[in-house]
Amino acid sequence: MTEAPAWTRQDRCRLPREAATFSGTGQHPNPMDLNTARLRTAGLTDVFEKLRADQRLDRKDGERLFACPDTTLIGALAHFIRTRRYGLKTTYVLNQQINYTNICQNRCLFCSYQRETGQSGAFQLELRDILEKVQHSPASITEVHIVGGCHPELPLGFFEDMLAGIKSVRPRAILKCFTPVEIAHFARLEGLSVTTVLKRLHRAGLDMLPGGGAEIFAPRVRKRICPRKISGAEWLDVCGQAHRLGLPTNCTMLFGHLENEHDRLEHLDLLRRQQDETGGFLCFIPLPFLTANNRLSGVRGPSGLEELKTVAVSRLMLDNIPHIKSYWVMLGLMQAQAALYFGADDLDGTVVEERIGHMAGADSPQILSRAELQEMIHGCGLVAVERDARFEPIPPAAERLTGHDGAEPQ
Repeated sequence: MTEAPAWTRQDRCRLPREAATFSGTGQHPNPMDLNTARLRTAGLTDVFEKLRADQRLDRKDGERLFACPDTTLIGALAHFIRTRRYGLKTTYVLNQQINYTNICQNRCLFCSYQRETGQSGAFQLELRDILEKVQHSPASITEVHIVGGCHPELPLGFFEDMLAGIKSVRPRAILKCFTPVEIAHFARLEGLSVTTVLKRLHRAGLDMLPGGGAEIFAPRVRKRICPRKISGAEWLDVCGQAHRLGLPTNCTMLFGHLENEHDRLEHLDLLRRQQDETGGFLCFIPLPFLTANNRLSGVRGPSGLEELKTVAVSRLMLDNIPHIKSYWVMLGLMQAQAALYFGADDLDGTVVEERIGHMAGADSPQILSRAELQEMIHGCGLVAVERDARFEPIPPAAERLTGHDGAEPQ
C-alpha cells in the first residue's frame, strides 16, 4: 500500500508547547519541525521569537521569509500561528456562487472571463435566471456569493431587485455580493457616491462584500495588467467605506504574473494598514494566477511551492485579518489540502457553479458536497467545522434540531 503523504499524518509531528492547548479544538501536532538549529540555519530565530511574542512582522521580515529556500520551514511558522489561533478547526461553508455576466468594460489583460457585448461566449443572466438558480440550490445553503463583470448598461435597480428577490427565496442566507470594483462601477454609472450605493444595496439585502478585484496594488504592475480598473487605493477606499457602514468584506491578492515578492509584501502591508483603520476584513484569499485563455502572454504562473510559500507568508504578515482561505477552485483539491498546513484555516465551500477561475484553466470540480469537504479536511487530520459567510460556526444538524445538550429546544 502506498503510504499517505506526510502532511496527512498526525503521528510524526510536534507543536511547540506554547501552541498546545486550544479551547474546544484539542492539540494539533506540527508536521514540520521548528527546532532551534533549523531556525538558526535559516536566520529566522528572531522572526520566530516575534511570532511567539505576538509581535508584528515588518516588511524586512517578510523579505527574509520569501528569500528563505526552506519552504517547509516557512510553512511550519505559518502553521504555528494558524494552530495557535484555531487548533484543529478548519472551516467550510455551504455556499452558492453565481456569476451574472461576463460582459465587462475593464478588459483586464489577465482575465479569461471577460467578453464584449455581442462577442461569442458573452452572457448576461436575467433576474428570473438568477432566482431560478437560487431556487434550485439546496435549502441548506447559508451563503450566496454573486460577482460579475462591470457591465456598461445594467442599472443599480437591477441589482437591488436581484438582492430583494434572493432574500425572498433564501431569507436566512447571507448575501455576499459585488466586489469593490463592481461597487465603484455602479457608483460611476449612476453618478452616485460609493456610500449611497452601498446603503441602497444594503437596504435591498446586501450583507457583505467578497474580496475580488484587488489583484495586485502596485501601480507599476496594475497599469500593465488592468489599466482600466480602479486603482488599489480606490479599492481599499471602497472597502473602508463598507466597513464603516457595518458591511464586512473579504480581501484577495492575485499573484504569480508580472508582480514580484516586493509587490506582494506591499500589497499585504496595505491590507494590514486598512484593517488597522477600519477592521472589516474577515478573510484573505491568496489567488494563484491561472494562465489559460487570456492576453497576458509569456507568463507561466506560480509554481506549487511558490503558491504554498505565499499562503504561509500571508498568514504571517496579516496578523490582524482573522482567516486565510485555501480556495480549492483555483489551487486544486490536493494543493488546497496542503495549504491547510501552510497557514490557511478555511477551505471555502460547496460553490455549486463557478466560471471565472474555470475559464482561466482551473481543473477543479464545479461543486463539492458537504461530505466531500469534510472528507478533505478529515483526511488532513483536521476537524471540519461548518460556518456561515461571517465565519460564525453552524452547529451540526442534530444540535440544530435538539439543542447542544440533546434536549428538545424550548
